[in-house]
Amino acid sequence: MQEPPAGLDKLDGRGLSSSKSPLGLDKAPGLDKLDHRDKLDHRDKLDHRAAFGLALPDYPWDAMAPYQQIAAAHPDGVVNLSIGTPVDPTPTLIQQALVAAADAPGYPTTHGTPELRRAIVDWFARRRNVTCLDPAQVMPTVGSKELVAWLPLLLGLGAGDVVVRPTVAYPTYDIGATLAGATSVAADSLDELDDETRARVRLVWVNSPGNPTGIVRDVAQLRQLVDQARELGAVVASDECYAELGWGRWDVEEGGTPVPSVLDPRVCGGSAANLLAVYSLSKQSNVAGYRAAFVAGDAAIMANLVNSRKHAGMIVPHPVQEAMRVALGDDAHVRDQKSRYRVRRAKLVAALEGYGLAIHHSEAGLYLWCTAGQDTWHTIERLARLGIVAGPGVFYGDAGSGYVRIALTATDDRIDAAVRRLAAEARA
Repeated sequence: MQEPPAGLDKLDGRGLSSSKSPLGLDKAPGLDKLDHRDKLDHRDKLDHRAAFGLALPDYPWDAMAPYQQIAAAHPDGVVNLSIGTPVDPTPTLIQQALVAAADAPGYPTTHGTPELRRAIVDWFARRRNVTCLDPAQVMPTVGSKELVAWLPLLLGLGAGDVVVRPTVAYPTYDIGATLAGATSVAADSLDELDDETRARVRLVWVNSPGNPTGIVRDVAQLRQLVDQARELGAVVASDECYAELGWGRWDVEEGGTPVPSVLDPRVCGGSAANLLAVYSLSKQSNVAGYRAAFVAGDAAIMANLVNSRKHAGMIVPHPVQEAMRVALGDDAHVRDQKSRYRVRRAKLVAALEGYGLAIHHSEAGLYLWCTAGQDTWHTIERLARLGIVAGPGVFYGDAGSGYVRIALTATDDRIDAAVRRLAAEARA
């Protein structure tokens, strides 16, 4: 049997030998001369140091476990309409692009390949009426969530700085402020802030179309927000991940108007100064598993973000960059997927309203923002007993109390199952 290293038999209970630390370094001067009581006091102080790890709130979706168990017991199986994860196949042309670029032995570029950045600029011009961008002003990100979470830190925000986010909002906006040591404030307009808070605003998140509400801000509303933020010297970061999924007046394929971007010249005056737009291909292209997104905007901010992300190793793999490039150049698969969601949405709207839920906003995106006029968790349990898992509105801030979020992201078979159950319950 292999002998232990010399002196290992002399280690005390914490791995310290009588003369050396585990790394072979001399122990702190005088430590070996402490009497027994002093040594106990020293160890007690070490044991009471702060634990390692970030002091973040528990991940909210863990609270859904008991309701998921109730739903799973339904004899016809569960219909999960809670988290909006795509379920339809990734389009073949995107899969083929990923495979074709799979031989990638070298490191990818943080800023993105020139071909991908050109594809992003062209997409903005073709689909979003944005003409002020140069390829240097765009960058791929590892999904949009990581950018939302780390942007305040990457912008250099810290103690005393204020990050404004919508009153009903994706929880990661708050997490990003916390990671940077900044203060998160919920407000749908800068006019809602007192003078002291307003003076400390450094970053304003706008989410249009909104998650979970589906609210869309029109050109005039976005322009007012941009003008006010610029007066404060703050950055406006616009999370636009559902922009291709407008309904009703915002449904382009049905004769509607495109959802405006914060970089639309009618909003920004033709300048991207102090503005960032964030977009993800997860929903429009069914590539949530690829982690494929990008950010575009202010040239000086972008250069700094690229530099910081180089240092931190925040890089989108080259095969994913190629898949993004191909996806952004093809509008047909986006229209096809949206058509599927349009049909599912119409079925769910009728069924949910027949069941007694009122649908508020929901003008765009992959969700229906619903209320039965009762406690959120009561509605969640009612639906769970039908085998339907919904998202609790309280996960999105105090203003979400009483609401549930219903996702359109289930197969046609599961959507039809949910519709049948809701209809049967409404008749009972």
